[in-house]
Amino acid sequence: MRSLETSHSGLCYNYFVNANLRLRPSPIAGMWYEGEPKALAHSVDSYIREAKLPELHGEVIGVVAPHAGHRYSGPVAGYAFAAVRGRTPDLVAVLSPFHNFHNAPLLTSAYEAYVTPLGQIPIDTVSVQALDLLIKSSLGFGLTRISNDPEHSLEIELPFLQRALASEWKLLPIMVRAVEPRVSQALGKALAKVLQGHNAILVASTDLSHYYDQKTANFYDEVMLDQIESFDPEGAFEAERNDKGFACGLGALTAVMWACKELGANEVKVLHHATSGDVTGDYSGVVGYGAAAILKSKT
Repeated sequence: MRSLETSHSGLCYNYFVNANLRLRPSPIAGMWYEGEPKALAHSVDSYIREAKLPELHGEVIGVVAPHAGHRYSGPVAGYAFAAVRGRTPDLVAVLSPFHNFHNAPLLTSAYEAYVTPLGQIPIDTVSVQALDLLIKSSLGFGLTRISNDPEHSLEIELPFLQRALASEWKLLPIMVRAVEPRVSQALGKALAKVLQGHNAILVASTDLSHYYDQKTANFYDEVMLDQIESFDPEGAFEAERNDKGFACGLGALTAVMWACKELGANEVKVLHHATSGDVTGDYSGVVGYGAAAILKSKT
C-alpha cells in the first residue's frame, strides 16, 4: 500500500492506493468532472471555498447535495461540502438514486473500493453486510450488489468528500431505486442503527426539478426545499405525489432524513439553490439544484 498526500489551507489529505482491492472503474471521470488529479482538486476546492455559509447551530450529521456534472451543480454542491469541511469521520454513507434499469429496489457496489482521480475510497463491507441484514429483517429484501454500474449520482459526490474531509474514512454506498415511503423509512432506520457508534456523515444525492422553464422550476424547487427545511420526509413524498415539487433522488433523500432523525438531528438548513440555467444562460428548460445541512443541535 502506498500513500499519496496533498494539502490545502493547512489541512492534510492522504489517499491510499491498495493494489489488492477490487476497484469500481469510474465511468464518468474526465467527463462529468475533471479527470486530472490537480485540476480536479483545484476545481472542487474552488467550489467549496466560494460557498458563503450562514451560521449553523449544531453538529452537521448529514448534507443534501446535487449530482449533475460539476460544471453545472458544483457551485451549489460546494455549499453542502463546505458545511462538513475539516471534519474527521470514519464512515460516510452516500445515498443516491439509480438512473438506469434494474429490478432490485436497493443496490450497492460489488467492489471493495471506489476510485476517482484523487485516489481510492474503501467500502466498509462490514457496515454494508450489517445494513443488508437489518433491511432484510424489516422489508424482506436487502441490498443487491452490482458490478460495472454506470451510475453517476453517487460517484459525483466523492471528489468533494475527498477534498473536504480531513481523515481516512470508509464509504457506505447505497443506490435507491424504490420511491416508496415504507422502503425509505425502513432504510433510514436501519441505516441509523448501523451508524450508531461511528463518527459518521450522511450524504443525500439528489437534483430537484427537471426541464421546466426557470420560473416554473423555481416554484417547484421552493416547494421541495420547504419540505426539506421543515425536516418532513412525508411532506417531500406528498409534494411529489401532488406534482408540487420534485426530487429525482427522493427515495435516497427521505431515507437520509429519516436516518438523521433517528440519530438525533432536529433541524435542516437550506444553504443554496440555483439551476443549470444560472450556469448556461439558457432558462427555457433547466435542472434545479439545492444544498442543505442536517443538524443536531448542541445541548
